[in-house]
Amino acid sequence: MTNNDILRRIRYIFDYSDLKLVAIFAMADVQVTKEQILIWLKKDDDPEFESLPDVILASFLNGLIIDKRGKKEGPQSEPEKRLSNNLIFRKLNIALELKSENVLEILALADFQLSRHELSAFFRKPSHKHYRECKEQVLRNFLQGLQIKHRP
Repeated sequence: MTNNDILRRIRYIFDYSDLKLVAIFAMADVQVTKEQILIWLKKDDDPEFESLPDVILASFLNGLIIDKRGKKEGPQSEPEKRLSNNLIFRKLNIALELKSENVLEILALADFQLSRHELSAFFRKPSHKHYRECKEQVLRNFLQGLQIKHRP
């Protein structure tokens, strides 16, 4: 999945307008225009399509966390320069305030089974011996489960 795919899916899942996306970016101190968002949302084969950089998607996810949970005290977290599926999964998990049971239920909505131990391995530090890389299939099924839950 590309960063653009993730932005498209999140927009659809939560039924966000273009202006709402601009507002979420603004919460993370990133100024984007509606036109720029429309370019990122275009299909990959469109001649005007532009790839969404990791740092911009990380900023959007930080803004989503602020939108869903409120602004935290003190300095805001800096957006990551490189994103992995694990980081994207973790940020969505934080934004939606999900516990492991909730995540497993969402994955089950997409007919994807995962054990609690496999799930916890995705949220560990990369240096941890039980860390596991989150494959695209897991992230795709999680987003599909969110879509089923929020847009039946």
